[in-house]
Amino acid sequence: MKGVVMSEWKEYVLEDVIDKFIDYRGKTPTKTTFGIPLVTAKIVKAGKILTPNEFIASEDYDSWMTRGLPEIDDIVLTTEAPLGEVALIKDKNVALAQRIITLRGKKEYVYNPFLKFYFQNNIGQHELQSRASGTTVFGIKAAVLKKLPIELPSVKEQKAIAATLSSLDDKIDLLYRQNLTLEAMTETLFRQWFVEKTGNWKEGTLGDVLELIYGKALKNEVRTGSGYPVVGSNGIVGHHAEYLVKGPGIVIGRKGTLGKVNYLFKSFFPIDTTYYIKSKTDSAGLLYEYFLLKTLNFENSDSAVPGLNRDIALSEEIKIPPTNIVKEFNEFCAHIFSKIDINSKQIETLQKLRDSLLPKLMSGEVRVEYDETTAK
Repeated sequence: MKGVVMSEWKEYVLEDVIDKFIDYRGKTPTKTTFGIPLVTAKIVKAGKILTPNEFIASEDYDSWMTRGLPEIDDIVLTTEAPLGEVALIKDKNVALAQRIITLRGKKEYVYNPFLKFYFQNNIGQHELQSRASGTTVFGIKAAVLKKLPIELPSVKEQKAIAATLSSLDDKIDLLYRQNLTLEAMTETLFRQWFVEKTGNWKEGTLGDVLELIYGKALKNEVRTGSGYPVVGSNGIVGHHAEYLVKGPGIVIGRKGTLGKVNYLFKSFFPIDTTYYIKSKTDSAGLLYEYFLLKTLNFENSDSAVPGLNRDIALSEEIKIPPTNIVKEFNEFCAHIFSKIDINSKQIETLQKLRDSLLPKLMSGEVRVEYDETTAK
């Protein structure tokens, strides 16, 4: 087809293709509970900037942001603790904190979304990690970062590659948001059924409706990249060839992330920082138990390491609903969670596709064709 091309990849030094390095390391802003959101290294995760939970006062913004102001699609790169997390700025009304450097590519050389994917890929990660230094804190210095070698195709091909990967990320994000909405809907229904209208239900304890069973220790070296999910107190931490609990099931954090509740559709292996749930309600689905646990506020029962004492948790006082109402709720909401399950499977498929494409596109092993006559 006329106009379809694939460009030659060329090697550069990062500082030669970057227009702005905005670096606020060595400075510490005065933080407030509201104001201008502060982008810190700890909220740059998995290619995104999470919702900021620290701020600086609006009146301090101009005096703080003297080294440069962020623009839409600038790249934030964490330089230490942790090193190598990267994301694009989507709201320039933010302040930049320590332990991150903001990059803005020269438009004739770099398309910023492509550069984000480059640093997410194992090639970019290797270039960063292999040049890091430090004993107590492992990180990369700005002067070293600027000398990083980088291989790039034409900007038009960069845009085609980024569009391919971004379309997958956008679909994954859409499905995640749908799942959050569906779960929020179900939680609202739970509160209407079991919190706002308890009627003359008898008084009881959490132990009357479920059991908390200890997870099982599993060495790190047997957690693989495939198999059944291994679940810790903060979520999935690996995979294992065998499962301990047949799904669907519920896990609650026992040590570390106290009281976090996870619902799993697949069979899984809960490790010893968790409890898993066995219902006493004789109703399939576990949706009632899941949302019940999410509404309870468990307190730390271990002063040294955050911990959830099983006896104390099971003694939590609750109103006991009739079994037929629990069954009706689970059946009514099953179709909502069925949609969440379908979306979750789609997310997993899309993530595998993206993760397999990313290194091949970044290395030039797989090329994206584009029309020179229409590409912008």
